[in-house]
Amino acid sequence: MIDKITTKQRASLRGLANALDSVMQIGKEGLTENSFDAIEALLQARELIKIKVLKNCPLSPKEVCAEICKTLNAIPVQVIGSMVVLYKYSTKKDFKHIELI
Repeated sequence: MIDKITTKQRASLRGLANALDSVMQIGKEGLTENSFDAIEALLQARELIKIKVLKNCPLSPKEVCAEICKTLNAIPVQVIGSMVVLYKYSTKKDFKHIELI
């Protein structure tokens, strides 16, 4: 399991995230138990995900990122504008993992 990444690895993940579309939105409900479950499932399926924080969310994108990372042991890759990019090594078997240089 990976709990820390280098600056070079973070830059590589940011590059990969550029091509991604957001797979989830956090809105006026903020972060709920259901959203944590959905984010965990997405991280297990993809390892690298992009989340959009809507304007009506009670938390800022940085707060959303910090809360998700603390709760799910994910690694923050980038918070830019209203987008949050997260990485977490998948524990699924027969999964093609993202290779960190």
